Amino acid sequence: MNRPHESLDNDAAGMALLLRSLVDYAIYMLDADGYVRSWNTGGEQIKGYSASEIVGQHFSRFYTPEDVALGLPEEGLAAARDAGRFEAEGWRVRKDGSRFRASVVIDPVYESGRLVGFAKVTRDITERYHAEQALEQAREALLESRKMESVGKLTLGLAHDFNNLITIIVNSLELIEGRPTADARTRMLAETALQACDRGALLTRQLLSFGRGQALAPELCDINQLLEDSMDLYRRACAGSVQVELEPAAGLPPVWVDHAQFEAAILNLVANSRDAMPDGGCIRIGTRALQTRDPAAVGDSERLHVCVEVTDDGQGIAPDIQPHVFEPFFTTKEVGKGSGLGLSQVFGFAAQSGGYAELHSQVGQGTRVRICLPVGEEAA
Repeated sequence: MNRPHESLDNDAAGMALLLRSLVDYAIYMLDADGYVRSWNTGGEQIKGYSASEIVGQHFSRFYTPEDVALGLPEEGLAAARDAGRFEAEGWRVRKDGSRFRASVVIDPVYESGRLVGFAKVTRDITERYHAEQALEQAREALLESRKMESVGKLTLGLAHDFNNLITIIVNSLELIEGRPTADARTRMLAETALQACDRGALLTRQLLSFGRGQALAPELCDINQLLEDSMDLYRRACAGSVQVELEPAAGLPPVWVDHAQFEAAILNLVANSRDAMPDGGCIRIGTRALQTRDPAAVGDSERLHVCVEVTDDGQGIAPDIQPHVFEPFFTTKEVGKGSGLGLSQVFGFAAQSGGYAELHSQVGQGTRVRICLPVGEEAA
């Protein structure tokens, strides 16, 4: 049996009831100029305004001040009018000033061919947005980790081959230099070549460090004491208008670390900071304990680390090249001014010590490189 035909008034009442029941969606009408003409329970739940507070107000109050300044509310209405529908995602503002991520749909409403207003639907997608962002960050971190692992394996193989070649060259030069028939010029040339081999051996050690093939001799150390003992070395590396200051945090737990490799890593960072401040400045070496984890280690939980931060007031590094700074042979210096292995040595040392290194930089405001070493873990 068919149900009796319901009147238009009953249909309208049913629609009003339906709109009041949709608490997950803010569904409301705007007039042709963008002023709110109706309001549902979902709008109150999501945005915090009651109908009496918002009806008659312009819908631009839901937008961030930045978006209002850019004219985005008006652009949305114009796009809906011209294209028949407007869809977008963006940040919106609740009554209490907090922001949420919104999915927005605006449809024009016509009566007898005349635009009388707009139907607007807003959904809070903040949780989904943050979940997608976290997933994207995890994906990028995994790709970066795999890239650095692949580069490390390649670098390790090249470093071992290069080291074998240098060993052969050094042995041959020492034989030439030690021959009784060698004159003074021959000995001088051999000595110059041996010095070049020493430089090559240093580069090899840096490559091995990046590829995690450098043999470490970790000891349980007080990081503050290691830094204090090496401050004269760091200051001599910055003789001139660059000051080096130590800002240690008290009460740090000891960590397992190779003293010589740690000193070399900090010296590399100090030298990079010095070169970034040709007109002088200040380098601050600070320490602190942090509950943190390697951003590239997807799924790892936070644990206690002792972190050393080397901060400068230099030129800073452009955002587009920051992802490459720890790669071997990558450098922002002029040709002949750097091997591009300093930061890769820092990266490899931190990783082989069970920790990680990260860089934060802003153009014109300086750079901070942080080495984080886990507490209670011996280096490999």
